[in-house]
Amino acid sequence: MPKPIKKRIPKKPTSVEVNVKDKLTSLKDIIDEHQKTVLKYGAVIIVTFIAIISFIIYSHTSDKKAKILDYEAYKIYYNEYQKPSLNKEEQYKKALDLFKKAYDKKKKPISLFYIAACYYELGKYDDAMTTLKDFTQRYSSEDNLIPLAYQKITMVYVKKGDIPGAMKTLDNLYNLKVEFYKDFALMEYGRLLEKEGKKDKAMNKYKELTTKFPNSPFFDEANTKLLEKKTS
Repeated sequence: MPKPIKKRIPKKPTSVEVNVKDKLTSLKDIIDEHQKTVLKYGAVIIVTFIAIISFIIYSHTSDKKAKILDYEAYKIYYNEYQKPSLNKEEQYKKALDLFKKAYDKKKKPISLFYIAACYYELGKYDDAMTTLKDFTQRYSSEDNLIPLAYQKITMVYVKKGDIPGAMKTLDNLYNLKVEFYKDFALMEYGRLLEKEGKKDKAMNKYKELTTKFPNSPFFDEANTKLLEKKTS
């Protein structure tokens, strides 16, 4: 009689095998999650990189276009190489348009200053004043241009007949940390005081100018006024 065939009962996995299998599954999940994270942040980095490169290219292009527009505007403002020559109104209107376009392309302080200068030359003193005050707020650290802005503001006040406003601006100009245009501030302040009949105070300004700024282009005028006062 043949022996009955015994059914082979599958071995139950040991606890060690189960642990290994679980760890491998867990490791696979971690790797999958890590790959997703890497892909996600990689995509963010790529998008950011593309955005930075695009911005650099745009900025460079805008800056180049602004420089070209500024250069053309300068030539017209100073009426250089214009054939035929423009009349003054056309000249400053055309320069104004180009400086505005340049400033739209690239916010440069020199462009904004010349926008104000064009308004001044066109007799649009309110527009010039608004632009100059905007300039002094935006670009207060521009040591080479701020004195010019205050000088131009003074001239606008004088044109509008606002002597106190002009004097206050001249004080601001004189008190700047840079030496540029301090002699102008003293000279112009003296002229305004003379117009108001305050000659003694005006002489004090001229004396200060000749003492502190012997190389000033205003020295001779101030010195002449001091000599006239002595002989009168």
